[in-house]
Amino acid sequence: MTARPYALVGDVGGTNARFALVAPGELQLRGVEVLPCAGYANLEHALRDYLTRADGMDVVQACLAVASPASGNLVRMTNNPWYFDREALCKAFGWRALKVINDFTAMALGVPHLEPGRLVHVCGGPGDPSRPRLVMGPGTGLGVSGLVPASGGWIPLITEGGHVDFAPVDEAEMALLRILQARFGRVSVERILSGQGLLNLYQAHAEIKGMAAPLTTPEQVTRAAQAGADLLARRTLWHFCEILGRVAGNAALTLGSQGGVYLCGGILPRIIDFFLASPFRRGFEDKGRMRPLMESTPVYLVTETATGLLGAAAALQNPADG
Repeated sequence: MTARPYALVGDVGGTNARFALVAPGELQLRGVEVLPCAGYANLEHALRDYLTRADGMDVVQACLAVASPASGNLVRMTNNPWYFDREALCKAFGWRALKVINDFTAMALGVPHLEPGRLVHVCGGPGDPSRPRLVMGPGTGLGVSGLVPASGGWIPLITEGGHVDFAPVDEAEMALLRILQARFGRVSVERILSGQGLLNLYQAHAEIKGMAAPLTTPEQVTRAAQAGADLLARRTLWHFCEILGRVAGNAALTLGSQGGVYLCGGILPRIIDFFLASPFRRGFEDKGRMRPLMESTPVYLVTETATGLLGAAAALQNPADG
C-alpha cells in the first residue's frame, strides 16, 4: 500500500522552530513540535531531528515561514544566526517543492482559521468584516502583516513594518530616544517592541531615573512587572503596552484595517491580565479626529501558538501569498 503524501510546515523564529505535518488540501496539523533554535547548528539539523519522529510519513513538499525577508535563494534569518539555501535544502530532503514565506505572512494567513476561543477581545468593535485586517505582534522581533480581502479569500501583505521609525510624543520619550540613538543610531519600533526591546526600554528608563537596572532578561522584567513589587519594571511594561497601542493604531490607519487588529507574538499571551489593564487601548484610540474610527475597530489578542503553522499550511493552497 502506497504511503499517503504529506507536507511539512514550519514556523521558524528567532527563538523557537515549530514543525508539523499536513495532508494535501487539509489544515489539520499532525505531530506538532517546538524545538529551541539554540539547540541546533542550523535549520537542516533541526528538520532532520524532527523528521526522525515522522516514521512512515511520505513528506513530499514543505512550506517554511521564517522570521526574515523571504526573497532570493539564500535566506538569512533576522534575529537568528541560521541561514539556508532553498534549492540545497529541497534537494537534501528530496522534496518536490519548497515554499518559503515571511513568518508574519504566515501569521496573517493563519488568522482566518483560528477558533473563536483562541481570541481575546481587547477593545473596539464591531468593525467591518469586508475590510482589511492588521496582524502584528512583539516576540523576538516585531512582526507586521495584513490581509486584504479578495474574491474567495484573502491576500496576505508581506511587510517589514516592525522596522519603521520610533516616533516619540513627549519630552520623556524624546529622552528615551536620545538614549537609544546613542546605542543604535537609528531607532526602529522593534528596538522597543520586542523581547530585547523591552529590555532596552527598561534600561533606558533606569538611566533617565538614575537607577540601577539589575534585571537582565525580558522574562525577568515581565515577571517583576506582573508581581507588582518592582516599580521600574512595572513602569517599563506599562509604557511598552502604550507604545504598542500607538504603533498598532498607526498601522491600522495606514492599512485601513477596520476588519480588525490581531495581536500575535510570544510576549502578550504571557501577560494577558496586565496587558488588558494597560494603556494599550488609550494609545490605540488616541488619534484625534480619527478616534471614532479607532473605537469601532476591533482588536484581538491571539492565544493560539500554532497560528504560524496554520498559515504555512494555508500558504500551500494559496497561490497569492508571496
